[in-house]
Amino acid sequence: MKEEEFRTQYKKAVDTMSANREMKQGLADKMQQKRRPRKIVYIAASVLVAAGIGLAGPSVMKQLGGTGSPNQVAQVDPGTPAAGNAAGVVIPKIELPDKKPGVQADMVGLVVYQGNVYTQAATRIEAADAAALRGDKLGRTTSGIDEWSGKDAYTELASNIGETDIFAVKGYDSDFLIMSYTEVDGQVFAELYEHTNGITVNSGADLIGKLNLEGRIASAQWESFDSWNNGKQQYLPLPEGPALDGFLSALNAAKPLPADSLMAQGIYDNEDRKPVYLQLTDKARVELTLFGKGLVRYGNAPVFFEVEPGAFQALWSSMEP
Repeated sequence: MKEEEFRTQYKKAVDTMSANREMKQGLADKMQQKRRPRKIVYIAASVLVAAGIGLAGPSVMKQLGGTGSPNQVAQVDPGTPAAGNAAGVVIPKIELPDKKPGVQADMVGLVVYQGNVYTQAATRIEAADAAALRGDKLGRTTSGIDEWSGKDAYTELASNIGETDIFAVKGYDSDFLIMSYTEVDGQVFAELYEHTNGITVNSGADLIGKLNLEGRIASAQWESFDSWNNGKQQYLPLPEGPALDGFLSALNAAKPLPADSLMAQGIYDNEDRKPVYLQLTDKARVELTLFGKGLVRYGNAPVFFEVEPGAFQALWSSMEP
């Protein structure tokens, strides 16, 4: 390979990886402070996260678990019908930042596509499996966004992940999920990004339903709070069958609840929760968090889902060490 060609490919790989690597290291440093159960300030997948706010979780691969930022607080829409005749939950568009000299901030990985901000997804895909999910090419990102960028930097396909190609994801609506994909010397760099702001959630189908879980579970696991909190990764099998099937069906019909009020009540103050990992037939891995109060949360959207008690309890009771 000629030297100039090598330099070009090397730069592409660095551009693709550098932003995420620096971001994840910063998150990892903060996460080390959160090993012991205590009252924690949680954050959402807003564009900017004020420096000094801690993250719960033992590893950078744990999704950011939190409620909305001051610029992305879920609101109840009293005029929108929802499951159980309750009001829908409105998740406003992420409010883009203004430049403020002297304000330090950390960023989550993001891409601007069709005027919407997509952030790193709570659904994961291994690099080896990414090519099979790669759909039509949607464009190529630029790398102009950093923690000092103002609103004018958030143009179409702007990002903080470097220059990389963006694709649709087979089997998913690109209004919800897209993929960054770069291949350098046979090595694949891929990441999923999801759009979970600027929407109204009337039931679980409006958010979790976009993952098309029913009938596509290849395997399922769960983890105790102790294992999750201490990074032990002690995954236990979650049997497939009526309990899981009934839960997934009920999840689509679940009633949405704004996260801010539940956070204020201290929903994260105790250990009564269990992560569930669903490996799909397309190799994507979806993480849900179940709370003993009968609630479920996916990713960073500032909304919880109240699942029908019988369906929830059947699955919860099956998760015993």
